[in-house]
Amino acid sequence: MSRIAVRIAAALAALAAAGAAGAQPGADYPTRSVRMVVPFAPGGASDIVGRIIGPRLSQQFGQQVVVDNRAGASGNIGVEIVARATPDGYTILLGNSGTMAINPAVFPKFPVRPVRDLIAVIQVVDVPGTLVVHPSVPATSVKEFIDYAKARPGKLNYGSAGAGSPQRLAMEYFLRAAGLDLVHIPYKGGAGAATLAILAAEVPTIMTSVSAVLPHVKAGKLRALGVVSRQRLAVLPETPTMVESGFPAMQAGAWQGVYLPVGTPKPVVAKLFVDVTRTMADPEVVRRLNETGSEVIVSKTPEEFPAFMKAENEFYAKLVKDINLVLE
Repeated sequence: MSRIAVRIAAALAALAAAGAAGAQPGADYPTRSVRMVVPFAPGGASDIVGRIIGPRLSQQFGQQVVVDNRAGASGNIGVEIVARATPDGYTILLGNSGTMAINPAVFPKFPVRPVRDLIAVIQVVDVPGTLVVHPSVPATSVKEFIDYAKARPGKLNYGSAGAGSPQRLAMEYFLRAAGLDLVHIPYKGGAGAATLAILAAEVPTIMTSVSAVLPHVKAGKLRALGVVSRQRLAVLPETPTMVESGFPAMQAGAWQGVYLPVGTPKPVVAKLFVDVTRTMADPEVVRRLNETGSEVIVSKTPEEFPAFMKAENEFYAKLVKDINLVLE
C-alpha cells in the first residue's frame, strides 16, 4: 500500500471510530451549493488544486462546489472574505502556506489572523516548488545560474507570486545562501501572473510551484534547474532537487488545506473533514494531482492540521525575521 493510501486509510479509520458512538455528524450538510474561495488568480497552483478536487467534492456533497478566485494582496483578500463569511459551511477556503503561515508574519497589521479566525479542517496536498529560467538565460543547472547571476550583481530581476508568497521566501533564502543579488518583481494574482511574466521574458527567473510551470517546461518554453522537494519528481525526473544542488534546507514545498470561518458548527466541520478525506482518496484525483507535480498529503485526524498550522506559523515567523523580509 502506498504512503498516500496508508494516510487516507488511517484518517477514514479514525472517522469510523469517532462515528461509532452516534449518528454521522452533520449528515444533512450541505443542502445547497458551496463556494470554495481560492485566494489567487486562475492558472496558479491553488487554482489547479481547487479545480481538480472541486468536481469530486461536489459528488461527495451531492451539491455543486463553485471555485471562486479572489486574488489580491498576496492572497489576503480571499482569506478575509472567508474569515468574514457566515460560519455555516457554505463558504470554504483553499489556503496555502503563504496565506496561512507566511502572511501573518509579513503583514502584521492585517486584521485577519488565520490561527484565530479560521478553522484548519484538513491538509490536502504539498506542492513542490521549482527554480526556472527563461531559455534566454544560458544556464542548465543551479550552479551555472549562480555563476551567471554572480557576474551580473543587481542587474537581474526575479518574479514572484507575491511579496509574501512561499516561493518568494524560498527564493530569498536561495539568494542569500548562494550570495546572489537579484531585484524582486512581485506580480499580482499569484503564480499564474508570474508565470506569464517569465514566458514573456519580463523576468529571467522565478521560483514557483511545479504545477504552475510544468506544461511550459515540458514544451521547452522554460527550463527547470532544480525542484524544492525531498526527492526528484516523477514528472521532472531529470531535474535535480535543490538539496542535490547544495541547498539542504530547501526540501519542503507549499502545502495546501481546507479552512472554514471560526464559529462554524462542529458537526459541519466534522462532515467536511469526512467528505474531503474521501475526495482525496479518489484514484483519479490522486492521479491528476500527481501529474501536476503535487503530492497528496491528507491529515490523519481532525486535530492534526490545526497543530501543524500552529507549528508552521511559528517556523515562518522566525524565518521571516531571520532573512529580514521587507515588503514593498
